Amino acid sequence: MSNLVRKFEQYGGWRDDVLAALAAYRKHVEAAQLMDPASEQRIEQMAVRLSTDKLTIAFVAEFSRGKSELINAIFFAGYGQRILPSSAGRTTMCPTELLYDETFPPSIRLLPIETRAQGLSTTDLKSECQVWTVLPLNLSSGDGMQEAFRQVSLTKRVTVAQARSYGLYDEDDPDSALSVDADGLVEVSRWRHAIVNFPHPLLQQGLVIIDTPGLNAIGTEPELTLNLIPNAHAVLFILAADTGVTKSDITIWRDHIGAGAGRMVVLNKIDSMWDELRSADEVEQQISQQVSSAAHLLGLQENQIFPVSAQKGLVGKINHDLALLSRSRMPLLENALSQQLIPARQHIIRSQLDGNIDELATAKRTQLLTRTRNVVEQLLELKSLRGKNQNIIDHMMKRIDIEKREFDNSLIKLQGTRAVFTRLSNEVFTSLGMDILKQDIRLTRQAMEGSIFSSGFREAVRRFFEQVQNNLTLSSLKTDEIAAMMTVMYRKFSTEHGLALSTPMPFSLDKYVKEIRMTEAIYQRQFGAAAIMTTRTGVLMQKFFDSIASRVKQSFLQANHDVEAWLKVIMAPLEGQIREHKAQLKRRRQAIERIHLATDSLEEKVTAFEQMEAELSTDYQRLLALENTLRAAVRAELSALEMAH
Repeated sequence: MSNLVRKFEQYGGWRDDVLAALAAYRKHVEAAQLMDPASEQRIEQMAVRLSTDKLTIAFVAEFSRGKSELINAIFFAGYGQRILPSSAGRTTMCPTELLYDETFPPSIRLLPIETRAQGLSTTDLKSECQVWTVLPLNLSSGDGMQEAFRQVSLTKRVTVAQARSYGLYDEDDPDSALSVDADGLVEVSRWRHAIVNFPHPLLQQGLVIIDTPGLNAIGTEPELTLNLIPNAHAVLFILAADTGVTKSDITIWRDHIGAGAGRMVVLNKIDSMWDELRSADEVEQQISQQVSSAAHLLGLQENQIFPVSAQKGLVGKINHDLALLSRSRMPLLENALSQQLIPARQHIIRSQLDGNIDELATAKRTQLLTRTRNVVEQLLELKSLRGKNQNIIDHMMKRIDIEKREFDNSLIKLQGTRAVFTRLSNEVFTSLGMDILKQDIRLTRQAMEGSIFSSGFREAVRRFFEQVQNNLTLSSLKTDEIAAMMTVMYRKFSTEHGLALSTPMPFSLDKYVKEIRMTEAIYQRQFGAAAIMTTRTGVLMQKFFDSIASRVKQSFLQANHDVEAWLKVIMAPLEGQIREHKAQLKRRRQAIERIHLATDSLEEKVTAFEQMEAELSTDYQRLLALENTLRAAVRAELSALEMAH
């Protein structure tokens, strides 16, 4: 088992341990009657975050650099043969996602190339099951799986007009004319996109592998440029040692990848330099020269380039030839992936969980301590009544009545706040609503269709992004206003009535503002002011806008969902504390009313409250223990988990 596979399994085990600790904590919170909508939402968010966490690795290169072979060598050598097709020439003709979704049977879902003529992105079409061709995967037959996987390399011939409508033929490009055969047809990929649902152990743990076609597809398929590559947690950019860094390699690196976290460069096919007529030192020197050249041309340090032979690494693993595997240098690449990618991903998830746990635990501890304080105060109040006459008891009842009246007056004022809250909530969706976004998309499409110049296209898209950002800003101002109003109300009830309230659940739309900015930046790189307008470029700009519109819609849908969820729970802690405070005032009055009936009643009440105090103390200690267990699970290191399991 490679270090990468082992580290990924540890990461999966870490998530499972955190989920188990979170479930135990949740069970106790519910048993102690401390759960409220805000807490339930926070716990559910953490559980969903862990259970649906994906780790995406994209393999990007010009064609014939050995991407598919590298994927076979890293992930599928255990099957004893190649799973992804790998041969000379182009084998991956369409973007291919390898993942596992238990709601689907093992299969390959293929999106016909004809869908490029529609105004829908791949993301839009993922929910349209009827447009996909689905082929079952026979997991018991390696040859059968190979045959199914070969679908991603199939092509078809279409007319020039069809190719143009797909954005795959540029009549102003002299190279395009060379692709037309004697029958006037152009060869294109049979499929636009492929999704392989495969129950590989790592894919079951949440790994997603993206195999991309070469430069031509990266430049023409918006899904790759706008979504798959930018959102990948790691991008492996593959070069070939026998060709070095070509002009098209540099174009892909600069325009679509670039240096940054999770970006690694693999110099594949170093076996092409293995020469029996050269000494080992000479071969090593030649490989080092290629590494140095690649680092210089891509603006990287030499230690960021990983020379390997994916083919020899695959053979070494299948034949259990450790010497060949070592010479392929595949273990060095896999170790770098395991050390850089997985701990970095764990750190991101851990940081998100830590913040949620801090807020949740503080609220639950405060809630339980407040409940204990109320019981202690009532206990002291009851004990003070021993030997007191009826006048004292009447006085205490009047004091409780005064407290209740003051509290009821605060509740009347709260009704006014609720009215403002409702108005502001509606105003949030005035600018964030899907109807206004759909209108902006429709107007932009109309402006693009009415323009024949690239400057008109770019101006329409610029106005679209400007309007989207403006809508997000207006909605953000309203959510800030709601948060400020609720903070004042929380503070008022905490100060005047001793309720256990800190601050309302925070909220921000900044995440979506950044998403939109990133999308706009990608579009500008693809079609900047210097872009030359051709027929094909015009078609591409419109198709890219279709994908942009789809991505912005997804961001707005999620933003709407997040705002709705936040609005539902922001009042929940206050309402929960109000209910508990009202119940406590009622219990206090009832207890004192009954005291004058008999001394035994007083002593029974004292005993009952002493027992309640003891039970609350036990609940608190158990809550702390489960909180510590949860924090320990989140902070556990992957290396420690291997020894623990």
